[in-house]
Amino acid sequence: MIQRSLSLAALLLGCGTAASAQIISIRTVPVSQSHQFEIFPSSTMSMGGVSMALTDSLLDPFTNPAAGARLRATRFFGSPSVYSVSSDAGGGRTLPLGALTKADSWHGGVWVAVQQVEPSERVGFGNPCAVCLSIVDPNPVVRNRSSNVNTYAFATAGRELGAGGLSVGGSVLWSRLNAIDGVDMLYGGAAGIEQFGHAFDVRLGVLKEWPGDRSLEALVLHNRFATKHDVHYLDTFWDPGQQQFATRTRLERNHDRTNTWGLHLAYQGPITADGWRLGWLATANRMDHPKIPNYEIMNIPRDPGNSSAFNVGVGAARTFASATFGIDVLFEPIWSHTWADAESPVEVVNGDTIAAGGMTIENRFRFANAAVRMGLDQRFEVSSTVGGGLQLGLDVRRFHYWLRQRDHVQLSSRRLEESWVEWKPTWGLSLAFPELELRYRGSVMHGTGRPGVANPGFLRGDVALSGSNILVAPSGPLTLDEVRVTTHEISLSLPLR
Repeated sequence: MIQRSLSLAALLLGCGTAASAQIISIRTVPVSQSHQFEIFPSSTMSMGGVSMALTDSLLDPFTNPAAGARLRATRFFGSPSVYSVSSDAGGGRTLPLGALTKADSWHGGVWVAVQQVEPSERVGFGNPCAVCLSIVDPNPVVRNRSSNVNTYAFATAGRELGAGGLSVGGSVLWSRLNAIDGVDMLYGGAAGIEQFGHAFDVRLGVLKEWPGDRSLEALVLHNRFATKHDVHYLDTFWDPGQQQFATRTRLERNHDRTNTWGLHLAYQGPITADGWRLGWLATANRMDHPKIPNYEIMNIPRDPGNSSAFNVGVGAARTFASATFGIDVLFEPIWSHTWADAESPVEVVNGDTIAAGGMTIENRFRFANAAVRMGLDQRFEVSSTVGGGLQLGLDVRRFHYWLRQRDHVQLSSRRLEESWVEWKPTWGLSLAFPELELRYRGSVMHGTGRPGVANPGFLRGDVALSGSNILVAPSGPLTLDEVRVTTHEISLSLPLR
């Protein structure tokens, strides 16, 4: 995959939320962004992320607000993290702080984070900044005016209902997004990119617990993701007055909007007396895409669309002596339908006319993704008052989809099949003191890449005119360079009472 040719655009949908455990991400190229939003503390992420048969005491209250009923004390926590992408293709750092508390039958908490995202430094891919030029300038100057800082704010509250083990809760996550990792690489010929946007996530959860450490949880969520990309290009043209090539700026404004409704069910409990546990989950997402960006790398023009995404999985875990082992298997079928709208009447090759607002091109994607996660946690004693743990894990994901595209203007169609594998080894170390708990987590993501457009020379690539619509093909051959994403996180949990 080091120099792999691509012939389609990225469909990066539903990936702009930090609490993404029950939001299914749809991708048609291996540009991973999940590392940017892994900013909540977790006790099982260093075990490959196994979670179906094991509870995650740190992460669960963020993904299902009713899980705050499992709190035993008020805890302050922080989990600063950094990630870097190989080949100078970007990086970032996050500083989150928060507290969770429980008083009688009530529980809740707040959490805030500041995140800085560094753009790619590779030559030829542009810098996410605004371009301030004169209309014609043979020596253009690029000035950085954009912010690469994201902010997140989270609040949750819930209550136990009686003594029957039933809890309910709600949470709100608001994200201010000025930089999403990898977006600058999707506009290969741009001189500068500014990103502005936000995400809003609201959740209502229910948790039922029975004696014997059995539980069933249900969650309904709504997520609204909206960003704007101001993309600046430097177009080279021949100036007949000065008898030389000159440059001028061109601004393209792309909107990326997705509204998601989701439903999630999960169960876990023991199945034998010798430490075996079983868990399963089922998730359904319905996504509406009012606007999808026209990325520079694509040759599939799109505007609105909708998707139906599902995942079903089963997990098993066993605790024996001082060790815990877990494994999850997940299957993820997805159907997406996107299309391009005619801004004005378009003439078809056979003489017919597509009215304004009609579909000029339809794209139907069918995905059959799968994932396997496994991990081990070995506990040990450091001293009579200090305990420790060593975690190892592996997360393997396979993405596979088929595309059927129908061009209603040219009366043509084409089919495409794509697949790739991403795998992520994880490791961690934990120390539990009488007054605090300290965790370290590390991971390296393999199998992802950064797309680009080869240098097309002075002029842009082919443009197909179809009535008043202009369907822009890629401005050069598309390639994908493999990169590795390395993440390190330190989590500190301190009981306040």
